[in-house]
Amino acid sequence: MYSHMAQCLLYFLMIMRIIIIYLYFYTTQFIDKGRLIDLNEKRQLCIGLALSSTWLKGNGWRRPDSGIEDLYSSDYYVELAKLAEKAKLDFVFRPDAMYLNMDALSHSPGFGSLDPTILLASIARETKYIGLVTTASTTFNPPYVVARQLQSLHWVSNGRAGWNMVTALDGLDNFGASQMPSSEERYAQAREFCDVVHKLWDSYPNEALLMDRESGKMVDQEKISPIDHAGEYFRVKGPLNLPAHSAGSIPLFQAGASNTGRDFAASTADAIFAASPDIASGTELRSDLRRRAQEHGRHPDAVRVLPGLYFFLASTRDEARELHREAHAHLSTDRRYQAVQSILGLDIRHLPMDQRVTADVLPDADQPVRSRTHADLLRRLIVEQQPTVEELLARPEVVGSAHWVIVGTVEDALKDILAWHEAGAMDGFIALPGGSRQSMQLFFDELMPLLVERGLFRSEYTGSILSEHLGIQ
Repeated sequence: MYSHMAQCLLYFLMIMRIIIIYLYFYTTQFIDKGRLIDLNEKRQLCIGLALSSTWLKGNGWRRPDSGIEDLYSSDYYVELAKLAEKAKLDFVFRPDAMYLNMDALSHSPGFGSLDPTILLASIARETKYIGLVTTASTTFNPPYVVARQLQSLHWVSNGRAGWNMVTALDGLDNFGASQMPSSEERYAQAREFCDVVHKLWDSYPNEALLMDRESGKMVDQEKISPIDHAGEYFRVKGPLNLPAHSAGSIPLFQAGASNTGRDFAASTADAIFAASPDIASGTELRSDLRRRAQEHGRHPDAVRVLPGLYFFLASTRDEARELHREAHAHLSTDRRYQAVQSILGLDIRHLPMDQRVTADVLPDADQPVRSRTHADLLRRLIVEQQPTVEELLARPEVVGSAHWVIVGTVEDALKDILAWHEAGAMDGFIALPGGSRQSMQLFFDELMPLLVERGLFRSEYTGSILSEHLGIQ
């Protein structure tokens, strides 16, 4: 009898052990669309560097150490990528636009740049670990070409490619279009575009590569198949003429934070380059994306919220404030009025500087705007805070790109980053150095070591491909 009871107890303990192991696995890891997300790894910040020469804005390019002469040289960006890799950053990120802003050429490159994918391919040969996130528009490109370019970058970098999916705000004149599609139509096209790209990547899986010299069989043709896609926007037969890399899926980034953009990111992206000028907007965005991700059957942490961090660092706050002033010196009051009107369709030139801008003066929220993301941010600010005209004209959304801005010392930056992290307003950030090369050097030499010391960032790489850096296995 006692032997039977002991045997039953043994079985019971074995079952409990299995349950405990399962619960531990379930609470620390999650499968999201076939990819394993390690939640323990995600406790640290995810940090990337934008290769967009943000320190050249305003009068920054006139500084002796700006490096403006090398703006269109790949060596210039290779140097930056090596600095980022030395700091063990997750990735470098190259934004892009498909047009030249003629009005801005007197004080900036006006979106003129090297092709991002070709640039990152050159960087791939000079680096070993850091991720390489390129930008490709879903509005102006054929999906077959983008699928091939990205998979090529994945091969050239040995698994470090990432794709920043953008619908584009301008550039229609360069592609024979009479007018830009609405935001809703651009995102509908983007969804189909992304679906086609994934189908093409899957059409020629890495497992199809045999390269068996003995049998003389190069590939397993049965594993390669056309996609025969016929949708509303694209007709693509396939298969892709390049096999998938053994590193697996290419991580996807997305930059829109409008209602439509958020839903697209929540259903598709691994990270979002967020427009979050303050903690409140960052917290709201991250909370909303977590909810939307769950509604799409994904884990709430599947989308990493990475606001752009536009920082002006110096040894003193006064020096940092001067860097910020010089970076925006070209923006006259009239140009700021124009920016508000461009973003919101609201002309406030007739209002006194100390008058508050309230919700009752806002135009119809459904009217067409250039950027729904920026419009929604400013509308929310006006509804919730009723800023004065002077305060509104100084907002990041008006003078810049709606990014999180830090102006001060390294200690000030650390304090602000800790506050955002503790508030749950971000999962990391994309660094946008401002003012000078010295500001960027302080970021690498002093701020990053402090984040490592606080346990918020790695001291060494633990993987060699981008998905591993992001906690996607």
